[in-house]
Amino acid sequence: MKTLMKPSLLSVVLSAALLASAPVAVFAQTAAPATATKASASQVVLASSTRILTTLDQRRAEFKSNPAALRQFVTSEFNTLFDGDYAARLVLGVHGRGASDADVKLFGQALTERLLSAYGARLADFNARLKVRVKSETPLPGGRGVKVDTEFLQADQTVTPITFYVRNVGGQWKVFDVLPEGVSFVQTFKTQFDTPLRQKSIAQVAADLKAGRLQVNGSAGGN
Repeated sequence: MKTLMKPSLLSVVLSAALLASAPVAVFAQTAAPATATKASASQVVLASSTRILTTLDQRRAEFKSNPAALRQFVTSEFNTLFDGDYAARLVLGVHGRGASDADVKLFGQALTERLLSAYGARLADFNARLKVRVKSETPLPGGRGVKVDTEFLQADQTVTPITFYVRNVGGQWKVFDVLPEGVSFVQTFKTQFDTPLRQKSIAQVAADLKAGRLQVNGSAGGN
């Protein structure tokens, strides 16, 4: 049996954003949970992910019997590792030009809540026995952050390339886009929300997301 099934894009993105790696080789073992000033982006991603994977394994029975505890854990880790406000502004694109920080934050929070509500529970069944290798770490133009290219290796040697875009926020490396197999989290939602944002204000779209009137679809071709 494969260690990682082929889920929708959003499932991969959510898992990847939270679970960037398993504890592998010396690189992961020696990566300190330090701030961006003391460790590379790759080391921080790996160290954080190792802690999350370990917690998921240790508390799997609890999380399966107590979805609220899983939701609390996932939400806390997601908010710690993911630069939601910056990602939200990228998703908004032209619709976010001139938008207030409050509206951008409102949209980002609504999107995060909706995707965690729809997909977060799947992490209780996530099989963490993966091998991950970092292929490269490349600075982005204009000091916008760092691109970290990784490969997820399943037990059957199937390889899934995943690229992380991270940036330094107040001394911490935070993920703002994830590209499983080259498909961008940001671009996927930018395309999906273009029509609603043409028809309604950012606050109205955020309200529709929070109320469940607007669903998220993380699959490039549908689930």
